[in-house]
Amino acid sequence: MATLNMVQAVNLALREEMERDDRVLILGEDVGQDGGVFRVTEGLLDRFGKGRVVDTPLAESAIVGTAIGLSLYGLRPVVEIQFLGFIYAAFDQIFAHAARYRNRSRGRYTCPLVIRAPYGSGIKAPELHEESSEAFFCHMPGIKVVVPSGPHAAKGLLLSAIRDPDPVLFLEPTRLYRLIREEVPEGEYTIPIGKARVARQGDDVTVIAWGSMLERVMKALEPFNAEIIDLLTLSPFDSETVLGSVEKTGRVLIVHEAPRTCGFGAELAATIAEEAMLSLRAPVLRVAGPDVPVPLARLVDYYLPDAARITAAVEELLRY
Repeated sequence: MATLNMVQAVNLALREEMERDDRVLILGEDVGQDGGVFRVTEGLLDRFGKGRVVDTPLAESAIVGTAIGLSLYGLRPVVEIQFLGFIYAAFDQIFAHAARYRNRSRGRYTCPLVIRAPYGSGIKAPELHEESSEAFFCHMPGIKVVVPSGPHAAKGLLLSAIRDPDPVLFLEPTRLYRLIREEVPEGEYTIPIGKARVARQGDDVTVIAWGSMLERVMKALEPFNAEIIDLLTLSPFDSETVLGSVEKTGRVLIVHEAPRTCGFGAELAATIAEEAMLSLRAPVLRVAGPDVPVPLARLVDYYLPDAARITAAVEELLRY
């Protein structure tokens, strides 16, 4: 079994699924000749040719619009948007079309489309290169939102996303691309969309995170008896696993790097308040990014939730 980083795991998933299913093709800016901005699609052009690995113009709306048409007529396109901050130009195509075709056609058509995008902060890139705007897409009925937290999850979830009959936004944390290496099996294995993972068992407090924040939470809370949940899918999220943990611990901390106001943590907190209020022994707390645009490089370390903020929040919950 190979030990891979996330770039290699995603590349492996794409290669294996393109070999298994000739309906799968890749579209995006620089995905062919250059292998993508992070080299995630490296080698796929040579293996599958220009008919299945398509270098597109710099036009996100056109890329997604074309992929929607391909998916409606039987193909399985995987779109790469170079950074999540560039996806805003395609917002109309995603919200007004991809998300609605099953409903619009009363089930006669589905839109089996995957949109991959590097997302999140921590690589100290320029403006629009470090966005964490996942909550926008969780608000769209008809779109599934998946966020792997490591190489093993990335491969299994991507295979499930490509095979899903509906559109999936697949967000790959850029900070993790080459930070973590895990054993990743070759060949068939999938991780179900909509199912969270208990990354660490604990009894005193439930900590919910996703994407690159899971790695930070796991390190920060080593001294604590915390149950740590890796959400993996934001929409639809696994409320059963979340609520079961809350009923056990009675205390909840939600950690995400997106801005606090209307971030996805707010939806989690509301669900917990509605469904598990009588289990709570303390208010639900959130550690999140501030309500400002992602700053330039010198301030990024102050923007992201760090170990000090995470441990302070857990200590506050335990004192309550």
